This record gives sequence, C-alpha cells and structure tokens, in this order.
Amino acid sequence: MSVEVERKFVCDANIQDKLREIGAVCVGQCQFEDKYFDTPAHHLTLRDVWLRCRQGSWELKCPTQESGNPELGLCSRYREITSLPEIIAKVEAVIKESSGDEKHDTEQAEEQKKADRYDQRAATEMKPGKKESGEGGFPSWLGKLNLLPFAVFTTNRCSFRLDGDTDLGGVRVDLDQADFGFCIGEIEVLVPDGEEMHSALEKIERTAHRLGLSGDKRVPGKMNVYLQRYCPEHFKELFNANIL
Repeated sequence: MSVEVERKFVCDANIQDKLREIGAVCVGQCQFEDKYFDTPAHHLTLRDVWLRCRQGSWELKCPTQESGNPELGLCSRYREITSLPEIIAKVEAVIKESSGDEKHDTEQAEEQKKADRYDQRAATEMKPGKKESGEGGFPSWLGKLNLLPFAVFTTNRCSFRLDGDTDLGGVRVDLDQADFGFCIGEIEVLVPDGEEMHSALEKIERTAHRLGLSGDKRVPGKMNVYLQRYCPEHFKELFNANIL
C-alpha cells in the first residue's frame, strides 16, 4: 500500500518545453476511462473516500491522518488501496460507519429503488454469458452495497518523470486533458505507507518552483470541475462538508 502526495497546477502552452528543460523525460501517452462509485446518500465521498474503476482496475483513495496537516500546503495526500478484497472491506466499513446501524425508512426505500434500477442496468450491459467479477463491468458487490456510478469521463494523459540522483528524482508529472474540456497538471510522488512525507513535499515544491508555478491556493481537480458542471447538488454537499 502506498500514499500519493500530489500538487495540481494549471497547464500553459509551454509546459512540456519547461518540463524538458528541467530534465523531465516523457514516459508515454495514454487514454483511459474512469468510473467513480458511491451510494445514493454519498456515504463514501462525504468521508473523502473515492472508489474508482479505471479500465477494469479498481482503486480506493482514502484520506490519511495527515490530510488536514497545514504542512501539506497546496498538496494533497491519499492512501491508495488496489487489492480488491481490501477495497471491499474498507468500503463496507466506511458505509457502515457513515450510515449508522439504523436508517430512516424513507432513505432505505429510496436506496433500494436505486439499487433495483442498478441491477436492471447491470443485467442489460453485461455481455451474455459473462460472469460478474472484480475485473470490470458491474460486479455483484457493487449492487449489494448500493454503489452506483456518479461520474464517468475519459482522460488523455501525457506523463513525464524526473529520475536519477538529482534532488527531483522520483517525481512524476501528469498532464491531463479530460473529455469535458478541462486540462490539469499533477506533480506526484508516491511514498510507502507510514514513511515520512517531508521529503516528498520538498521534491514537489522544488519541481513547482523550477516550473515557474505560483499561487497560494489549491487548484481544483477534474472531479471538482466535473461535479460542479454535471452534479451540482452532489458538489454542493461536498463543498459544504469541506471535502471540495
């Protein structure tokens, strides 16, 4: 299990040239589709927990104890879980903690209706003869936990790395173009869970400085913009809860 420390930034037309000037090497381009899931009552996202399926691979991003640490500044920090059994166990625990042992009858009925609609959609979208599994599609555990897709979008990504013995070694920079007309850059360092994050923050800040990035406010990411445009009520809930 690893922890992702990253800083988002607004891309300009010369960003790739700037990256090469500081020694970054392009490691490839790719396109992928992301699907994000939550319960109708938003039990996960209201806890800043993000369940994602990217090209059939599942990942859960959870806040760490240090996520509210002022030392993070313009950076964010999430624990990444990629083992499906661990993902399911963590999601179940978060939903149970968030919803409590008892639910109001109206909420329970509404969730059941949405779960029924989900099961119908899943049945029609699954190919004949294809078994439900954790590899993609609509696995059965999603329906059992009343998890529905609330955001689906495609991203074109160009990735750079800064490696070697320099003070910026181990830094990854992703330049993303989402299919809803939004561009964003991310400076990222992965550290093993439990290790000191100070060196990761220093690398990110040095990279940002050498790229000429400025500003004292966090830049909204793809999910912020997507929800604000297409799911305004969901966005409002998360904004009021200080998640976004």
